[in-house]
Amino acid sequence: MKALDTNVLVRFLLNDDEVQGEKVRQLFERAELSQERFFVTNVVVLEMLWVLSAVYDLTRLDVLQGLELLTELPILRFEDHHATLDLIRLGRRSKTDLPDLLIGLLGRARGCETTLTFDKGARKSGLFEHF
Repeated sequence: MKALDTNVLVRFLLNDDEVQGEKVRQLFERAELSQERFFVTNVVVLEMLWVLSAVYDLTRLDVLQGLELLTELPILRFEDHHATLDLIRLGRRSKTDLPDLLIGLLGRARGCETTLTFDKGARKSGLFEHF
C-alpha cells in the first residue's frame, strides 16, 4: 500500500492543475481495476481541511462534501475512518473549526475523555475542556 499526500487529493477534488488532475484520475482508475488501496493519514486530512478552506477559500459545506466524496472511494483507506466520518457529521451541525473538531475526535478515538485547550470556541463541541 502507498500513502497519498494532500496535494494528490486536492488535485483529485479541484482539478486546479489539469495535467496533475488527470494523472490522479488515471491512478485512481487503475487502482480501482486492480483493487489497489491508498492510505490517507490523519495529518493529510487535517492539512486538506486547511488547504481547501484557507488557500482555495471553499465554504465549510464544500470542504465537507469533498471529504465525504473521498471517504466513499473504495480505493482510499483512512487512518481513522470513523473519526473522519464523525468529522463530516459533526462538521455539518457544529460551528467549531473543522481542524479543531478533528483534533478532538482523534483524541476521543484514542480513549481520551477530553482535549485540553485555550480555545473557548472549541469547548462548545463537547470534545474539549477549557482550562
